[in-house]
Amino acid sequence: PTDAQRIFHGRGGLHPGCEHWALDVFPPVVLFTSFQPATDAELATVGAALAARWQQIAPGQPLNWVYQCRFEGQTDTRLMTGSVPEPHMVVEQGAQFRVNLLKGQNHGLFLDMAEGRRWVREFAADFRQSEGRGAKVLNLFAYTCAFSVAALQGGAAHVTNLDMARGALATGQQNHQLNGLAPQGASFLAHDLFNSWGKVTRGGPYDLIIADPPSYQKGSFVA
Repeated sequence: PTDAQRIFHGRGGLHPGCEHWALDVFPPVVLFTSFQPATDAELATVGAALAARWQQIAPGQPLNWVYQCRFEGQTDTRLMTGSVPEPHMVVEQGAQFRVNLLKGQNHGLFLDMAEGRRWVREFAADFRQSEGRGAKVLNLFAYTCAFSVAALQGGAAHVTNLDMARGALATGQQNHQLNGLAPQGASFLAHDLFNSWGKVTRGGPYDLIIADPPSYQKGSFVA
């Protein structure tokens, strides 16, 4: 694949015994994630399967794959074979995003929310056509602002991005620049939502509010 995408979603429950596994591709890198520790034998089996498949779809090209284990609050990330570009840019539905597979739990783009971003892009386009103006969007728990990029590409007039993490918002600003989006089309607020109702309210009213929070973030948010 040329687009970043999820290949296998074990949490979907369709493959008993594999609920703790996910396989993503952030071209040119494959990422295998396990939410339980994987044995050396399991990793060897996965690696051999990936190598065999890679030779079928990209003969002669090296396999780049990363393993990440996320278990009981701990993260173990390993480059198994090949290399990871730096900086690493990927494309999804025509939009570009900066990602980092070797640092931290999260990589800059949640691939299981691809259809959510598609919906936002289509909503923004339909709103502009039906209302004769661009939508005003509030993007809560914005992270690296992928929803904002989708909304603006669809024709939104302005997106307010709010997240506590300044580093994530800085990457979000880079994502807007990567896609040639006008600086005045988005604002980036590094605030705790629950202490910032005044700022949020003053920016309204909004035509679309996006809330995609973490399920559990110690010290700040529990869904």
